[in-house]
Amino acid sequence: MSTAFPPPLPSAPPSRPATSSAAQARRARQAALGSFVGAVVDWYDFLLYGIVAALVFNTEFFPQISPAMGTLAAFATFGVGFLFRPLGGFVFGHYGDRLGRKRMLVLTVLLMGLSTALIGLLPPFAVIGWWAPVLLVTLRAVQGFAVGGEWGGATLMAVESAPEKSKAFYSSGVQVGYGVGLVLATGLVSLLSRSMDNASFIAWGWRVPFLFSVVLVLVALWIRSSMEESVAFTAAARSRGHHDRHELHNPPARPPLIEALLQHPQAFLLIIALRLAELFTMYIVTAFALNYSTANLGMPRSFFLEIGLLVGALSCLTIPCFAWLADRFGRRRIYLIGALAGVASAVPFFLALEARSTAWILVFAVLLANVAHDMVVSVQQPMFTELFGTAYRYSGAGVGYQVASVVGGGFTPFIAVGLVSLAGGSWHPVALYLAAGCLVSALAAARMRPAHGV
Repeated sequence: MSTAFPPPLPSAPPSRPATSSAAQARRARQAALGSFVGAVVDWYDFLLYGIVAALVFNTEFFPQISPAMGTLAAFATFGVGFLFRPLGGFVFGHYGDRLGRKRMLVLTVLLMGLSTALIGLLPPFAVIGWWAPVLLVTLRAVQGFAVGGEWGGATLMAVESAPEKSKAFYSSGVQVGYGVGLVLATGLVSLLSRSMDNASFIAWGWRVPFLFSVVLVLVALWIRSSMEESVAFTAAARSRGHHDRHELHNPPARPPLIEALLQHPQAFLLIIALRLAELFTMYIVTAFALNYSTANLGMPRSFFLEIGLLVGALSCLTIPCFAWLADRFGRRRIYLIGALAGVASAVPFFLALEARSTAWILVFAVLLANVAHDMVVSVQQPMFTELFGTAYRYSGAGVGYQVASVVGGGFTPFIAVGLVSLAGGSWHPVALYLAAGCLVSALAAARMRPAHGV
């Protein structure tokens, strides 16, 4: 980091080092705030779709097929967003490594908000026929493209501007944004669901949270416009002589993603394995369990919406706390504890569901979402980005992260519903699926070398 803030000349006044230190601290705070706010917008939009898919999309956009197939189709469109995340990671990562992180982050939040608002205006199947699911899938793809470029840029802005010994803590806002987005999305859906009858909610109430995204986007654009460029990117660009605004006229010999693949091929597989615990725990608790508990167990939908609110609110405290601990006691240690907690909680969570024990469901939902999930995500930002060099880490870490989202996250609710269907309504294969994913992540973390920054 010292290359971004060179020491003063001998003739400089004594206060200069303090001023430089204060400027660095201010820049780090701005980067952390901008990354956090943008993450709130993108995750609010992205998670809102999953929540509403479990409640509305199966009947409003896929009414010509059976209820079970309608649910599968709704969750399949949920997964389409994940398929386009690697493309977003590639495109935004490519230009983010060439032109800077800040410009791409403005584009991602704008694109995400626009596509979400358009979903809120989309007519149902009864009005425009098969154009309804086609347009829904298209807009979901745009959402995935936008969020695909968000994580890499937001993470790098925070990590590259953070103090050396507090990188996990300063970059944890990227993941706290997930929790705040989950609270906002679940809270609005829950509020509307409680304040109106089911017919009104299905007819128009579900659209309100999608249109609310416009407000969040305006706030995020205002805050991100005041951010300075990443410290590490500025230093790297300066060292390459790329100070002007025409970097595309003198590109590197190879695209950044190709360079990342050639220099660190194993890093991509490592990121996929490390993300399974995160993706399986959160999407099974917040998306699959909502559908399973209402469709198979006859439980009220409000219960799991309230669980979503609780785990999202708690994550705003647990993630930065775990990140603070990771900066002091080691990232790999915190990660391993979280992944193993996911293994241990998988079967008990489903036993609690089968017993319809609200107290135990709550306990194990918190263990999966706020201990297992939050511990592993609290360290991912520096852990993943430091696997790659500065010149290509937006592409490397961003694409690796988003490919993992497809493999381990996008179709998790879909796969879980399919496993239950194949097992005749039994939850056992889903519990095994969850535990196995967490175990793979734990083994991957245990095998990481100290050279990987853990």
